[in-house]
Amino acid sequence: MRAESLPDGASCEIALALHTPAGRIFCKGGRTEGRKGWLYRKEAWINPFLPDVVPRLHWTVERDGWLLLGFEHAPGRHPCLEPGSPDLDAVADVLATLARDLTPCPPVDVQPFTERWRGLIAPELVRGETLLHTDMTPRNFLLGDRLRLVDWSAPCRGAAWIDTAFMLVRLIRAGHSPADAERWAVRVPAFADADGRAVTEFADALVRLWTRMQVSAPAAHRGPLLDAAREWHAYRLSRQPAPI
Repeated sequence: MRAESLPDGASCEIALALHTPAGRIFCKGGRTEGRKGWLYRKEAWINPFLPDVVPRLHWTVERDGWLLLGFEHAPGRHPCLEPGSPDLDAVADVLATLARDLTPCPPVDVQPFTERWRGLIAPELVRGETLLHTDMTPRNFLLGDRLRLVDWSAPCRGAAWIDTAFMLVRLIRAGHSPADAERWAVRVPAFADADGRAVTEFADALVRLWTRMQVSAPAAHRGPLLDAAREWHAYRLSRQPAPI
């Protein structure tokens, strides 16, 4: 067995491709103590319940305070989300598949989205029985012979349209107008069927959440995403009927 790349020896996390007699394996993991260890365990627990757009977990190894996960290797590039990209069809198809196949939520212990966003949005607007990924960065998608979704370390249970709403903001960040991004999003049946008020309140909550995060822990990537969320929320408000 040999490694394609080696992790930084000072790091508490590992991510590398292994060449084994049985083929290539993507190995990730880290120290078992603290939040990171819990995230790796959660990803291992839910993997058997996920559809085949997610690489399969082949093994786990826990030893000397480390937990390592060995996944099916999924080569590919990250999808392009810019207007006119041919990759957008595959992204919509994956989101539709997830919402369909992960409703009802498999029998796994995951945090309800109502708890994760407690105090940000009325619980009844985001309550649901779909297993959600929630981290819709393009870096978690790999497009090879087909599109795959990786890194299920932050799952939760909620309304089936939420992952598509997260991705919609990424499209605006990539150059789509809010109107065009929503026209793309309604290709996912779960989003097309979502309550309009719930979507608007979600956009508002997202702006407030990301504003709070940017103030407490500024990050270069977060500013453009916050701008995109603000643009989407303003568009949602602009489409509401004027008060009589």
